[in-house]
Amino acid sequence: MSHLYDKPQIRLSGDRAVLVEYGDAIDPAVNEKVRAVTALVKGSLPEGVEAVIPAYRNLSILYDPLVTSPDRILPHLLGLEARLREIEVPEPRTVEIPVLYGGECGPDIGFVAERGGLTVDEVIAIHAGTVYPIYMIGFTPGFCYLGGLDSRIHTPRRKTPRTLLPGGSVGIAEAQTGMYPVDSPGGWQIIGRTPLRLFAPERENPFLYEPGDRIRFVPVSPAEYNRIREGEGR
Repeated sequence: MSHLYDKPQIRLSGDRAVLVEYGDAIDPAVNEKVRAVTALVKGSLPEGVEAVIPAYRNLSILYDPLVTSPDRILPHLLGLEARLREIEVPEPRTVEIPVLYGGECGPDIGFVAERGGLTVDEVIAIHAGTVYPIYMIGFTPGFCYLGGLDSRIHTPRRKTPRTLLPGGSVGIAEAQTGMYPVDSPGGWQIIGRTPLRLFAPERENPFLYEPGDRIRFVPVSPAEYNRIREGEGR
């Protein structure tokens, strides 16, 4: 069942953003609509629009209130809607993320396994056996919320969040999985860690991925983890 709205729901978000909602649930069809509209808007930015930020089921249009206003932006946006059939959303990239599962890097993997009646090796195989769509990026720079987690490893958040998680930590929370790009607090169940620098502001493109891409986790050995980490300058 599709959760797409027949018409987008539009809300003001503060004095410099418009929130445009395309559905009422986390749904691949809704997210595909968000991706398509985002591509159209970015290809034809109205004067004064500073950024277009896609999420699960909506997008935010940030604008300079000294240059433009919602009254000018919304007719442009709704005009683009009529052209959706003309655009082909680019095929999503698949970005491979090496992960060292378990041990010090994945202190909660045993809990995930026990809760699901699985072995640790089975958790790793299940987690690494899916290609995950990136629905949105937020919370911290580069934190990606991924869909498609196998129900066998759905696991509630920790009752008490940790005050500090190392950047690169890979976790599970309910029906989602994701990665912490930088050191930060966090309440997800941590099952592994990637040696890659997921967010590097000095790079031309600070992020390795963007909304709409796909993530494939690739298990690596401790030796391979250390080799990649050294190559990343960490």
